[in-house]
Amino acid sequence: MIQANYNPDVLTCLANLSNDEVFTPPNLVNQILDLLPTELWSNKDAKFLDPVCKTGVFLREIAKRLNVGLEKQIPDKQKRINHIYKNQLFGIAITELTSLLSRRSVYCSKTANGKYSLCETFDDEQGNIFYSHIKHNWNNGKCTFCGASQEVYDREESLETYAYQFIHTEKPEEIYKMKFDVIIGNPPYQLNDGGHGRSASPIYHKFVQQAKKLNPRYLTMIIPSRWFAGGKGLDEFRTEMLNDKRIRKIVDFENSNDIFPGVDVAGGICYFLWDRDNKGNCEVTTSRNNEPYTEIRELNEFQIFVRDSRAVPIIRKIISLNENNEQLLSGLVSSRKPFGLPTNYSPKNSGVPCWYIQQIGLKFAKETDINDSFNLLNKWKLLIPPAPIAGQTDFTKPVGFYYEGNIRISKPGECCTESWLVACAFNTKKEVESFKSYLLTKTVRFLLLQTVVSQHVTKEKFNFIPDLGKYEGEFTDELLVKRWGLTEKEWKYIDSRIS
Repeated sequence: MIQANYNPDVLTCLANLSNDEVFTPPNLVNQILDLLPTELWSNKDAKFLDPVCKTGVFLREIAKRLNVGLEKQIPDKQKRINHIYKNQLFGIAITELTSLLSRRSVYCSKTANGKYSLCETFDDEQGNIFYSHIKHNWNNGKCTFCGASQEVYDREESLETYAYQFIHTEKPEEIYKMKFDVIIGNPPYQLNDGGHGRSASPIYHKFVQQAKKLNPRYLTMIIPSRWFAGGKGLDEFRTEMLNDKRIRKIVDFENSNDIFPGVDVAGGICYFLWDRDNKGNCEVTTSRNNEPYTEIRELNEFQIFVRDSRAVPIIRKIISLNENNEQLLSGLVSSRKPFGLPTNYSPKNSGVPCWYIQQIGLKFAKETDINDSFNLLNKWKLLIPPAPIAGQTDFTKPVGFYYEGNIRISKPGECCTESWLVACAFNTKKEVESFKSYLLTKTVRFLLLQTVVSQHVTKEKFNFIPDLGKYEGEFTDELLVKRWGLTEKEWKYIDSRIS
């Protein structure tokens, strides 16, 4: 029963724009603000920028802290409020609608200079929360700033084009022409790139990179965790982040529902603290099922970021047995389109036997359409789906990835479309069956789990798994635990993570 005097924070009651433009709950904002030094809240010269305002919640919560922290320095409450809003808080809205919403929640008025505005010193309607209608810069069908598809977003003036002001300029410092102590926000996550189906490209990393150009003292943003393993448009960003010693804290949620109820962001969500003047190792907190685990780590120990700190010593132990990357499964598993045939390749009535998506099964492909540059066609092969966990809302729960039902042994003379990867190719069926038993062990699937932050699995995701070179007989976890010198405690953890 709801109490008669129940008065919820209106910003906890808003529906999200989409899974890519997510409103930030006030409690999460305050968790992020807690990462910042407490002395900021009593610094009357500190300047804060939210370059991706949606509801104004970041600026509103910062204002609350400054109002308390500056009470002794500016005793008069109205003068204190005027000073905070006019000289310390700045925002750039992502749409005209969110600019109005942000001003309403920050200034308590839809116009900064309105009758009911908390601040008395603004002389225009926008105040310090700007919005300008920006156009994409089209070149060869793509925006040169954000990569948006011209076909999708070159629209009439009355429709939203999602040309975000902060990243549609080479000189972001000219927007406000001032230095900021803190840049903070929750940027949009991706944009439709005009590809097949609902294909979209990440965009959140561009806001992080643009913010760094302004060289604030502190930078903190909420972004999808998919950058941990790189991938579509993110490889360079991943390398940049993992080698940046100024990333001092990362808080990672494997399930986005833990912080954004009802929002499904594949791979989870994280936020981080970038500290310009304080380099060192990073404090990594990983939350699984609302149970956090924290450890101080070097981010660039591996080519990808291993989000599970408890897996790190296990990975170290196993890959230390290999002298170089040629002895890892990433060198054995095929690239996408192992025979040059796309997923939507139409089955033929005759020709070379070909494996299509699982609903279609084994049909035929035209011989002249097949590219066998890797000499796989005439070998026994193990086929595995590149998206073995597609459709799961939370693949971070203990999962198997590959099992008897979603893999295929392919005979010599058979090929496949892009719907499959070739995990191995040998001269005999016995070798393939032995390799299959190796792949299906919990230990191997655990190593694969550490590299995957979305439903897609590529050959690079196998770079923690040793290539044993010789595959004879059946592999078991008991055999691998002994081979790699894993402790009972390490095995129990592996066993708890993979079903």
